[in-house]
Amino acid sequence: MMKYKGYTAKIKFDDQANVFHGEVLNLRDVVTFQGRTVEELRNAFHDPVEDYLDFCAQRNEPPEKPYSGRFVVRLDPSLHRAIATQAKLADKSLNAWLQDVLREKVE
Repeated sequence: MMKYKGYTAKIKFDDQANVFHGEVLNLRDVVTFQGRTVEELRNAFHDPVEDYLDFCAQRNEPPEKPYSGRFVVRLDPSLHRAIATQAKLADKSLNAWLQDVLREKVE
């Protein structure tokens, strides 16, 4: 993972080609880059992010992918019960408890 100007990129290494591949996450469009060294990869990440931000400004369009704040999760019923129990024990709604747990996990 790499970060630049609030954007996060997922990095994978191609052992056969001996090159790192990156993709900037959560954008309206696909932005990818690659490099053979960490320094090359970092520069290759910064340049297309800057270009992409300029391109979005020219189009008068926000670069970030919009999220509604809602998503559906399917769980095994026993896991659902365990989560609901933990939420009740914490005197929280299932939604509030899950937000707390997920926020803690990503921070």
